[in-house]
Amino acid sequence: MEIKKILKKGLSKLHIDLTRNMQYDRLTWEIMERTIKPGYNCIDIGCHKGEVLERMVKLSPTGFHYAFEPIPVFYQRLRSRFNGNVSILPFALSGSNGTAEFQFVKNAPAYSGLKMRKYEIKNPDIESITVEKKRLDDLIPETTAIHFIKLDVEGGEFDVFRGAFRILKQQKPIVVFESGLGASEFYGTQPEEMFSFLVKELGYKISLLKDYLERKPSLQENKFVDVFRSTSEYYFVAHP
Repeated sequence: MEIKKILKKGLSKLHIDLTRNMQYDRLTWEIMERTIKPGYNCIDIGCHKGEVLERMVKLSPTGFHYAFEPIPVFYQRLRSRFNGNVSILPFALSGSNGTAEFQFVKNAPAYSGLKMRKYEIKNPDIESITVEKKRLDDLIPETTAIHFIKLDVEGGEFDVFRGAFRILKQQKPIVVFESGLGASEFYGTQPEEMFSFLVKELGYKISLLKDYLERKPSLQENKFVDVFRSTSEYYFVAHP
């Protein structure tokens, strides 16, 4: 695994993307390097193996970082790996508090989420586990400034946004998030509603990752809806 990690890092530095996911990872790293400064506080939602969290800590070693991972085996590994200025929490973030059934895809953990979705693998091995749902606004103290959020929850991102209204409205952290058909529709998400919430209610702009880095104009509603429904891209950045 270490060799694979080193190879991936080397390809990223050379801007060689063998897959679309590798491209999204590279662009996310570039956005993080541009926006996260020492002392900034960050949140990794859907932390999984901790690759993004590791970079958050590296870029802002003096900041305080929160990571959310409801899958017990990954949560325990993260707890043993990170400490000090990192808080690892075992909650599934949502728009409400309570308990829920979480679909752990054992042979493809990256597809796991609160609801079953479309899986790009044959014979997904799914175990339903009970998790606690929490609103982000209820977990982060109002006195704590948040500067950057990475959000990857396999379709539940709009519910997470709703539960983070105060943080997003008041502090305007940069948010890199995944969204689009194949997952988000299983949560009832309509792209028009998400655009209205982020742009009209919260005052954000939404861009594709590459466009943001190249300082191109943000997406208009019709373009965001088209990208969402066509899945021509499925990673975005919400920014002031």
